[in-house]
Amino acid sequence: MSPDPHPTPAAETADGAWAAVLDALEHELTTIDATTDGTAAIVLDATPWVVPTTLGPVPRALVGRASRLLAAQRDRMSALETERRQTLEHLGALRQVAATDEPRGSVYLDASA
Repeated sequence: MSPDPHPTPAAETADGAWAAVLDALEHELTTIDATTDGTAAIVLDATPWVVPTTLGPVPRALVGRASRLLAAQRDRMSALETERRQTLEHLGALRQVAATDEPRGSVYLDASA
């Protein structure tokens, strides 16, 4: 089934609304990817994303774009998990080094003197 060559105004509105949702998600993903080199930090809204319930299903014309976005998000999640594990390993190594440090000050106070 091919897309309707003359979409209805409602279909155009749904396409536009979904395109705006995908634009926002893609922008957030590319913003995060742009900061992974460690040179910049951007604080993004930490509010969990909620599926828009008023837009209906993703229009057929945007399914490919939505699928590519989902694949990119999954790739980013995998990379973040790898980074999280590496960070935990580094923290563990730092804790082991810190545990071998000699105390630098007095351990006991002689109050009788």
